Amino acid sequence: MLLIRCPWCGPRDETEFHYGGAAHVAYPSDPAALSDEEWGRYLFVRENLKGPFAERWCHTAGCRRWFNAVRDTLTNEILRVYRIGEPA
Repeated sequence: MLLIRCPWCGPRDETEFHYGGAAHVAYPSDPAALSDEEWGRYLFVRENLKGPFAERWCHTAGCRRWFNAVRDTLTNEILRVYRIGEPA
């Protein structure tokens, strides 16, 4: 089992959390101007990096708050967690 540290509740089992995708993905400044192809790229095309990767997580079975975590995709180790709005 993966142990994830919620910034508010402390360490908890991974079954209490919901993965929310890549962190720090900027929303398009003018979404109405995007073509279907551009929307598709925005929604589905992401880098698949090896190593540290910033992700969004929600503590769904606890405080229900969203936060960011940096997880090493090679080892699955959570390197650090931080609240949304805090520096990476």
